Amino acid sequence: MPAVHVDPELRVDPELRVDPELVPVLERLPPMLDPYADIAGTRAGLHTLACQFPADRAGVVSERFGVPRPDGSQLSVEVYRPENAPGEPYGPGPYEPEPLPYGPGPLPYGPGPLPYRPGPLPGVLHFHGGGYTFGQAPPGEDRTAIELVRAVGAAVVSVEYRLAPEHPCPAAVEDCFLALEWTAGQAAALGIDPARLAVGGQSAGGGLAAAVALMARDRGRPALVHQSLVVPDLDDTAGTRPTPADDDPRLPDGAFVQRGWRHYVPEGADAHPYAAAARAADLRGLPAACVVVCGLDPLRDTGLTYARRLADAGVPVALHHVPGAWHGFEMYAPETRLARETTAFWTGRLRAALHGGHEGDAEEGPGPRLTPQPSSPTPA
Repeated sequence: MPAVHVDPELRVDPELRVDPELVPVLERLPPMLDPYADIAGTRAGLHTLACQFPADRAGVVSERFGVPRPDGSQLSVEVYRPENAPGEPYGPGPYEPEPLPYGPGPLPYGPGPLPYRPGPLPGVLHFHGGGYTFGQAPPGEDRTAIELVRAVGAAVVSVEYRLAPEHPCPAAVEDCFLALEWTAGQAAALGIDPARLAVGGQSAGGGLAAAVALMARDRGRPALVHQSLVVPDLDDTAGTRPTPADDDPRLPDGAFVQRGWRHYVPEGADAHPYAAAARAADLRGLPAACVVVCGLDPLRDTGLTYARRLADAGVPVALHHVPGAWHGFEMYAPETRLARETTAFWTGRLRAALHGGHEGDAEEGPGPRLTPQPSSPTPA
């Protein structure tokens, strides 16, 4: 890949109010290139980069499966799980969240190696990000899935859903729901507890997770206990209004977000009921949610609005707002306190949901729990 020139004069505008810990990180970033200008080239570059720096799979194994689609083609999924783990970790009782250190040094993703007891593991359906257009990892190299296995103590099903623009909506969301149905149906063979299933993702993956949660509710199966929506891209109107990052060429702006949506939901296309979760009129009866938003992200306002709507519908919501951070900042600054706190927040709530913790645990640590305000009548 060609070298990128960093303009030393491209300083951080104080008006952006970037978190002080992230200012030196942002100052080192070059202006963003438009990944949509050459979609095939962007995908090839990301694949090459992933192969050059393989993931650390220590303690994690995976197996690939082909899930038949109604048209006879196959959806590829990869199931990651702890190595040599016959069942659930964390001893004989329910998981109790432990305080995590936010001081100097690496932040542990989990409690460390503990004995596993017999029995199935909880399952997490993980949908990758990438603007509905990019993001598929090489086989066995889904870093987020691998880290989630360690962080959450679960089997993680990574879904290689079809990508736009070759496959516009509803291809991706139907693939993700098909993977959820398959996981629930094959739970015994996979060593997964079908009563403890969750969905989650970041960016477009968070949007797909929210949509799949709606589909599972509306279709009456499979039951979900949690949805992790990390900087979710779940509203096709996101980016149509000015955002704080619009004037900094290093940050994703509203136009960037809209380019992804126009590939996934082309202008003039018939509106699919699950194209964007924010379109749903009724959010009652959905699983508990953890929502993460960033202050300099063009997806911030739509994420905040969705979290409030969930709370108003009676859904338990844990919200974490990261002021002074941009979309995907953790990729560029993984060792910062801000990134470690953010990751600990949403993985901790996912662990509590899957291992018997109480939703009240979500009130501890950084980030508020939303208080619902009645806006809809009680379902009949």
